[in-house]
Amino acid sequence: MAKGVKVAVVSTVFAVMVGGAGYGAYNFVSALSDDGGASVKRSGPPDADEIEKTSRDFFAAWEKGDAARAAALTNNSTAAEVLLTDFGTDAHIGDVRVTPGKATGATVPYAVKATVSYDGKSKPLAYRSKLTVVRGVTTGKALVDWQPSVVHPQLKDEDRLVTGESANPSVEALDRGGKVLTKEKYPSLGPVLDALRERYGDKAGGTPGIELVVKHPDRTPDTSLLTLAEGKAGRLETTISATAQAAAEKAVKLYGESSLVAVKPSTGEVLAVANNREDGFNAAFEGTKAPGSTMKIVTAAMLIDNGVTSMNGPAPCTADAVWQGQTFKNLTGMQPNEGASLANSFMRSCNTAFIKLIDEKPLTDESLTLEAQNRFGIGEDWKTGVVSFDGKVPAVSGPDRAAGAIGQGQVQMNPLNMASITATAITGDFRQPYVVSPELDGRELATARGLPSTTASQLKQMLRLTATQGTAAKAMAGLGGDIGAKTGSAEVDGQQVSNSWFTGFRNDVAAAAMTEEGGHGGDAAGPIVAAVLRAAG
Repeated sequence: MAKGVKVAVVSTVFAVMVGGAGYGAYNFVSALSDDGGASVKRSGPPDADEIEKTSRDFFAAWEKGDAARAAALTNNSTAAEVLLTDFGTDAHIGDVRVTPGKATGATVPYAVKATVSYDGKSKPLAYRSKLTVVRGVTTGKALVDWQPSVVHPQLKDEDRLVTGESANPSVEALDRGGKVLTKEKYPSLGPVLDALRERYGDKAGGTPGIELVVKHPDRTPDTSLLTLAEGKAGRLETTISATAQAAAEKAVKLYGESSLVAVKPSTGEVLAVANNREDGFNAAFEGTKAPGSTMKIVTAAMLIDNGVTSMNGPAPCTADAVWQGQTFKNLTGMQPNEGASLANSFMRSCNTAFIKLIDEKPLTDESLTLEAQNRFGIGEDWKTGVVSFDGKVPAVSGPDRAAGAIGQGQVQMNPLNMASITATAITGDFRQPYVVSPELDGRELATARGLPSTTASQLKQMLRLTATQGTAAKAMAGLGGDIGAKTGSAEVDGQQVSNSWFTGFRNDVAAAAMTEEGGHGGDAAGPIVAAVLRAAG
């Protein structure tokens, strides 16, 4: 957060601009009615002339710094006027020039050039955005549809745009080998780097500079837009591997709305975190989605630990399974196998085999919850060094108990959780993932009992079989070394295509990925994980 300046809510913020000359004077009378006389209320979408005139007049008022005039040309004049006024006083932006592009329908793109000035320091600011012209509901006039992004494309409701002395010094984040990690080189690492600065800026030995930032309302770290004066950056060592991160950045670009995390099972260190999302959300660490059949790792551990079956014990794969009145089926085309072992049903990802076993004694409604919590550390208040969600496996009865066994229902995970689950499965030890060593700030990492060695060895072997002979074989093909994996697809209400999940390991690297509406686990998330394991495993 910047200091020494008045802060205002973005949905009600902008600025008095020091006059630019791009549009010069504008006609006050003509804005009241097209012919200067009595106006006639119009209906229907604005035509091309109205779109050009409204956007032109809005840009002219913006350049002149006439907040009231520009706001009057929007469909939310109250919010727009405050934003347009405070933009100059809080963000200290002036000398505005707006260059429109060619309209596409009612949407007008434009480029903004301006100057940010604060405490004797000035720097040019340039960015592109767009606005849409709509028909006013009550007036019938053509108006700018007011959104915070009209001011700057990174602004959302209730964000605040501020220039001032940084609350936290910048940090020079270093990877595990001492290489500098930057947003420019590793774009999807941006939210993590912002969070590290927010949390550790005052511990890394730096001094604050002067910046233009977007301050968010939900305690999300500030987003830096422009640095007017450099402070002294502190140096912060992280667990990230530049090699793994580069591979992750490239891999998530394969599919939209994808996220990945890679960890080092022997230590819990996070090696890579990457997201390819339009909303910029760090779903890799903070996502809360049903993980589909990747959850069968935990369910299989529960069955083994409670003596229900074993890797080579029975787990019949039937065509369907009924649990308390609800019928569950397998993926289309899966052939039943009444004589299947747990390993066989695991590597084929047979839903019915797991559902038919979850009411065996001594299992209860709490058994899966206790397995996830006590053995895998899920829900144990992880302290990774940045904001993260540590998974949720609630104790439930009814159909949701059966659904939870196959990673549906009320179970919630993210790639961080699933990478950790895989790491625990192959080592037998839960090591809470972290990005910054707890030695820096003395925080206590979460703990859990981990798995008996016999359970871990069986899980690891089943993961190996799945990667070489089962549903993960196609995605993992060509990878050498000790490998294993599990696929998952999670159905979501309102989506026609399921979310794709995949988790796997190669030697001392475990990685997990999720692609929203990516289909089967091996289709989208699988290639992402395999690419990172190939580079870092």
